[in-house]
Amino acid sequence: MNENEFYNSLENINIVLNENQKEQFKKYADYLIESNNFTNLTAIKDINGIYLKHFYDSALLSCTTNFSEIKEVLDIGCGAGFPGIVLKILFPHINLTLLDSNNKKTSFCTNVVNLLNLNNVNVINSRAEDYIKNKREAYDLVTARAVKDLHILSELAIPYVKVNGYFISMKSSYEEELNASIQAINKLGGKYLETKNINLPNDAGIRNFVIIKKVKATNILFPRPYNQILKKPL
Repeated sequence: MNENEFYNSLENINIVLNENQKEQFKKYADYLIESNNFTNLTAIKDINGIYLKHFYDSALLSCTTNFSEIKEVLDIGCGAGFPGIVLKILFPHINLTLLDSNNKKTSFCTNVVNLLNLNNVNVINSRAEDYIKNKREAYDLVTARAVKDLHILSELAIPYVKVNGYFISMKSSYEEELNASIQAINKLGGKYLETKNINLPNDAGIRNFVIIKKVKATNILFPRPYNQILKKPL
């Protein structure tokens, strides 16, 4: 997917970029390719792959919720900024927090935020089970892309979500993980709503969006220390 194909594909999901947004995506792609030469940020190294499998893939999250009603967004395990920075470019009004325990990746994200002159973005180098102390039930939307099995990720993510907010996990496959996670989701105050399955262009596969609504407050006991989450999932 080249730049123009990316713009056209966004228009198909009712997103029209202005010239500043187009320039931001171009700078982001160029800087990612440059940085990836000396820091392992992504296995996708070509420009067309970045526009398709990182930018467009992240933008598809807009098909799952009405972003005009979303203000506070948390991206857990943000890596090189997907989907969080893409969402910030598309929806400048959101307040975005990027969270990752990998210092090289948070440093890269900080550089991207500065390069693109993005406002109201916090880049946090921390583990999810530690940062929760500051931001329990603080976000309208929490998302994570290709991070951990859902039964683990749910305990890390749902405590961050406001009641009536959403946790949306981006998965390449999900059925087995979801079946093993329903009990944990419910115990954490969440309710599984649906999974939206969207085909990527150019036969690049299917992206599954597992949508969970926060229906009641999460018990203060969660999340537990990470080793406990691994040893004894909910």
